[in-house]
Amino acid sequence: MPRYKCIISYDGTAFAGYQVQPEKRTVQSELEAALGKMHKGTHVKVTASGRTDAGVHAKGQVIHFDSTNALPAENWQKALNALLPHDIVVLAVEQVADDFHARFNPIGKEYRYRVERSPLRDPFQRHYAYHYPYPLDLEAMREAASYLVGTHDFTSFCASNTSVVDKVRTIHEIEVKEQGDSLVFRFFGTGFLYNMVRILVGTLLEVGSGKKKATDLPHVLAKCDRQAAGKTAPGHGLYLWEVYYPEN
Repeated sequence: MPRYKCIISYDGTAFAGYQVQPEKRTVQSELEAALGKMHKGTHVKVTASGRTDAGVHAKGQVIHFDSTNALPAENWQKALNALLPHDIVVLAVEQVADDFHARFNPIGKEYRYRVERSPLRDPFQRHYAYHYPYPLDLEAMREAASYLVGTHDFTSFCASNTSVVDKVRTIHEIEVKEQGDSLVFRFFGTGFLYNMVRILVGTLLEVGSGKKKATDLPHVLAKCDRQAAGKTAPGHGLYLWEVYYPEN
């Protein structure tokens, strides 16, 4: 049975998250509903590179599914986009090897988080950026971010209710850059824990506002205690930007 890989983009505003939940609108449920129509009512399971929470967006989420319909990739894209709601779009489709797995094969992920810094909130950005109009020391934030790069136990930066035991992850790069009135955080690493990026952002904002010092970050990591880090930044500023897989 052919296996297909899709790169999808979605506006997370009206979703209760990616994963199927009873009586709630989710990205996965919309994808599987569209595939069900293409398979005459037969359920087709979709597997993603990872879940996103309510309100979180994706620029380059990756999914895979198996199908008895051997269609050309461009036909899959056209058919799915005709059936999907306007807040989800299929950017690319390709047939892949049977052992390809969207969740288990990634070698890296990139997330971005957008903060709007204008004095007055922009009502047109309220679902797509976190409004934070307070003074920030960007150099202190960049120094703090440098302590987070590398392989660490990120227990302090993981939601306390997660069931994951191994909380060691590797972050290759963190950027904090200005784009007009916005501040964009870019995180690139091998993988991320539940709420990890949002807690990292919340902590860096506390450094920028003077509530924490940049040099506190090694101690926050070492404590392995969620209470040591900052608040969790809201979900609507977060974007799953790209998922990386081995070339062969």
